[in-house]
Amino acid sequence: MFFNSSTGPREFKKEEVIGESAGVRLTKLSTFFGLTGYLYMESGTAPSEHHMLSVKLWPPSHSTRLMLVERMTKNLTTPSIFSRKYGLLSTKEAEKDATKIEELAFAVADQHYKKEPDGDGSSAVQVYAKESSRLMLEVIKRGPTVKDEEVADKITIHENVFDISGGRRAFIDAEEADDILKPLREPGNSCTKICFSNRSFGMDAANVAAPILSSIKQQLTEVDLSDFVAGRPESEALEVMDLFSSALEGCQLRYLNLSNNALGEKGIRAFGALLKSQNNLEELFLINDGISEEAARAVSELVPSTEKLKVLQFHNNMTGDEGAYAVSEIVKRSHALEDFRCSSTRVGVDGGVALAEALKTCTHLRKLDLRDNMFGVEAGVALSKALSLFAGLTEIYVSYLNLEDDGAEALANVLKESAPSLEVLEMAGNDITAKGAVSLAACIASKQLLIKLNLAENELKDEGAILIGKALGEGHGQLNEVDMSANAVRRAGARLLAQVVVKIPGFELLNINGNFISDEGIAEVKELFKSSPEKLGPLDENDPEGEDYDDEDQDQEEDEDEENAEDGNELDSKLKDLKIEEGE
Repeated sequence: MFFNSSTGPREFKKEEVIGESAGVRLTKLSTFFGLTGYLYMESGTAPSEHHMLSVKLWPPSHSTRLMLVERMTKNLTTPSIFSRKYGLLSTKEAEKDATKIEELAFAVADQHYKKEPDGDGSSAVQVYAKESSRLMLEVIKRGPTVKDEEVADKITIHENVFDISGGRRAFIDAEEADDILKPLREPGNSCTKICFSNRSFGMDAANVAAPILSSIKQQLTEVDLSDFVAGRPESEALEVMDLFSSALEGCQLRYLNLSNNALGEKGIRAFGALLKSQNNLEELFLINDGISEEAARAVSELVPSTEKLKVLQFHNNMTGDEGAYAVSEIVKRSHALEDFRCSSTRVGVDGGVALAEALKTCTHLRKLDLRDNMFGVEAGVALSKALSLFAGLTEIYVSYLNLEDDGAEALANVLKESAPSLEVLEMAGNDITAKGAVSLAACIASKQLLIKLNLAENELKDEGAILIGKALGEGHGQLNEVDMSANAVRRAGARLLAQVVVKIPGFELLNINGNFISDEGIAEVKELFKSSPEKLGPLDENDPEGEDYDDEDQDQEEDEDEENAEDGNELDSKLKDLKIEEGE
């Protein structure tokens, strides 16, 4: 059984493909007692005239590993029959445990793979999944390390802030709600910010909370109701949302967070009274809320005014192209927008173009995050036409968008002439080659205030790495992080990058893992960092004998890619009988 945070238990088939985003297919495997096993497999970029689909079984990409951690965190914080017996972990504790689980499982699977170097990696995938499952079960049975008596100490009452989100994730009943919320009943309390996140309200607790919220709503400016109905059946969750919405209707908020509630269209409309009464919102968060096409349209319909909106975040939803059209209508009306996030939302080319067009009205934009979508070259070029309008842009995240060289070049060429204060540039996982690196290097050279550069999981090779390294060679005194991992970089490229960044005062981390650096090259790089080894990331995934293709081998590569495309479901078939089960 899998417990959705608001819809209650669902039965799943043994294997069910639940989505595909930015070249990563997610396959849900057999589940047991609320512990859902997820496995992520890299399926490459979408087929095009020049690049056929390729399938890679092992190792998983960095983004794939992060996604597994995210899914395990969700599993560890989802109520189930296990959590009723052993207790439910807080999000913070679950994230820490999930990260450790993934690292251990990867290490075991990688050792297995290295012992079978001629294999296709499918057995390593199975080890990775089973080991993750086994370790996750151990953590669930261990339970939270925060004891019940410590929960009360995690309630924050400070000046104008009232926050009950500390401690372990837990259900809250009427009696506990009455006790915890007493400070809000006190006459003359100055509370303007409330956070009910991480505590699951049923109707009994909601009936206690609603009149209290209603009595103080005129003084509230910030409300966080993220993750506040976890584990409740859909009907009850919707009733709770409606009750809170009615209680808060008419308050004038600058900040509203409804994330992690599996809202969907029904949930959005349950909050209709609250949303329709807002005319001064500056920050709106709808992260991991199941925002589909219909839900996105409901948001556009129910939020009457976005003139003051500065922050809008839609991360990790199922918005798609049709939903992106509705989101773009919101964006068009948000002329003051400074921070826009629409990452991991299954948006393709058409939706990407619509968002790019809408963003042209947001000339105050400072932070833009569109990672992990399926934009492709066309949407990348459309986005580049909007970038020239963002003079104050300081952070841009456009990783895993299938930009390829043409899309990356279009963005880099525009950024070179705009955004003089750019501090963060992330363009990982876009199939950028040394050809695209020419424009990228010219852009980077002009960004003297750059703090973080992430070009991981591209195809830059030595030529591209050297171009980027030389671009960073002068005038980048604030740079503290560079990620050029998984780029088929060899000795020369790695050495140059190390020589450049090691001289920068305050530099913190160079990641060149997962490349093809020789043993001699590794030794040279480590020697350069001998006085500050902590600034050099791990090199455990480097492959000194990694094969690479020269231009003359292109025909052979395309033939192999075509063959892989025909067998595109090979990994699925290998995993068909894989089960994630409780260990002995």
